[in-house]
Amino acid sequence: MMGDTEWIKASASQASGDCVEMRRHDGLIQVRDSKDPDGPILSFPRSPMAAWLDAAGNGEFDVLR
Repeated sequence: MMGDTEWIKASASQASGDCVEMRRHDGLIQVRDSKDPDGPILSFPRSPMAAWLDAAGNGEFDVLR
């Protein structure tokens, strides 16, 4: 299993700071709101998160814009 990582966010959102952050922790991918680092954290298994990221990258969710 790969080790834990620090929180990261998309480079495109660095200027505003209003974004989600992600990290790998205990074999899961965790997601939190950068504006509330002490708030709730969502945890997802790696495989479904990878599928979601692939779908987002392929434009499957563009209809929601």
